Amino acid sequence: MTGHEFRALALSFAGTTHAPHFDRTAFKLQRTFATLAADGASANVLLTPEEQEHYAALQPGAFCRVLNKWGDQGWTTVTLAAVNPDLLHTALQSAWRAAQRPRSARSRKR
Repeated sequence: MTGHEFRALALSFAGTTHAPHFDRTAFKLQRTFATLAADGASANVLLTPEEQEHYAALQPGAFCRVLNKWGDQGWTTVTLAAVNPDLLHTALQSAWRAAQRPRSARSRKR
């Protein structure tokens, strides 16, 4: 998958907008659910910690926890050239759904 393909996929979810976010592009509804690196090589996707572990186990060369406090919250780096597009679609859809729920509901779901 390329950065261009990721951008198209993220924007295909209803109500998604995008805006600059530091050196990245953020994709959001009420909250940001994914960001794309400026070079288009990777993206960060907000998953639950359980989902993060699941996807990293399914495709460890493509999904890995962000190595800081954001990773503890479920932010997961996806290496786009290595990811299975169908698996990424499923993960991104989960992140998009979570971005629709109030923050307190998302916390309880974990």
